[in-house]
Amino acid sequence: MSPIIKTGDAIEKMRTAGALTAKVLEAVNEIIKPGISTMEINNFCEDYIVNTLNASPGSKGQYDYPYAINTSLNHVICHGLPSDKVRIKNGDIFNVDLTVLKDGYYGDSSKMFTVGDIKPFAKRLIEVTQECLYTAIQRVKPGVTLGDIGCTIQEIAENNKYSVVREFCGHGIGSKMHEPPEVAHFGSPGQGLVLKEGMTFTIEPMINLGKPAIRQHPDGWTVTTRDRRLSAQWEHTILVTKTGYDILTFRGDEAELISKCT
Repeated sequence: MSPIIKTGDAIEKMRTAGALTAKVLEAVNEIIKPGISTMEINNFCEDYIVNTLNASPGSKGQYDYPYAINTSLNHVICHGLPSDKVRIKNGDIFNVDLTVLKDGYYGDSSKMFTVGDIKPFAKRLIEVTQECLYTAIQRVKPGVTLGDIGCTIQEIAENNKYSVVREFCGHGIGSKMHEPPEVAHFGSPGQGLVLKEGMTFTIEPMINLGKPAIRQHPDGWTVTTRDRRLSAQWEHTILVTKTGYDILTFRGDEAELISKCT
């Protein structure tokens, strides 16, 4: 299937959904502290989406997923399930991944959080993964290929002796949470789909401290590194514009960080 080109009203609705998604990730930062459970984080996000933003948690009910967010802790790569039994402790790193549905359109983003004093190698992994995302975003414009995007991420990760998870990718997004195209986080320059104005998709690199091999858990959702070393992920929803890109899920605290990756 070909990517769905967005225009006019669809783009404006996606801007709204993206902005609301960013607000949730900004708001949840206030409750992150040692001792909080990942289910408490989920409940905060769902309540904020529904009662403060007057929107819906986009992931809840998708593919029978029962929660508003994913909480991926330490060596969990993605799709970590919120739990009353899992409590955040000093030194943890974790990803909160969520979607917001508003007026029929989705925003999708994720952010890494840290608790207390984290190890320097964990901090470096988080920073390099964010660099992978921001640098790839800045490649986005009409005429660029998805291979260019993936190659950019792969080179940064591997130059820092990290590995790229290949089983999961970014995706088109709009009136459905998952649309064409698939956006791989590795690739070759000049290969793959050519970007066009009006395309909307996520870029969401998952970068491992150790080897790229994954383990899919029996719950059908949780994915961890097979070697149990740390993994990090950042995600944004992107619009291809006439001359470049817009980050539809951009957060105010990112302006200085993204400029460093120019």
